[in-house]
Amino acid sequence: MKPIVKVEGKTGIILLIGQFDFNVHKDFRAASQELLENPEVSSIDVNFEQVPYLDSSALGMLLLLKERAGAAGKDLALVNCKDTVRQVLEIACFTKLFTIR
Repeated sequence: MKPIVKVEGKTGIILLIGQFDFNVHKDFRAASQELLENPEVSSIDVNFEQVPYLDSSALGMLLLLKERAGAAGKDLALVNCKDTVRQVLEIACFTKLFTIR
């Protein structure tokens, strides 16, 4: 899976397709960096609409992105999470750390 990066207005979107696991960490970091460095982007949405599964390394990648987005003064939201993904996020208490829409 290679994340797809889009910008709509002031929102940068990272569209994930397929399993979100350690195999995509380099591509996810590159996609994240592209949006973090874009001065036009004030918020980042990570779109999970096409993600059936994520593992603990994905949770770590999300935590790093949250930290880096905060340092860059950008909002971060996790959007379109399917039931299985939302369940993992809830078990990991990510509902307390992230905006999930």
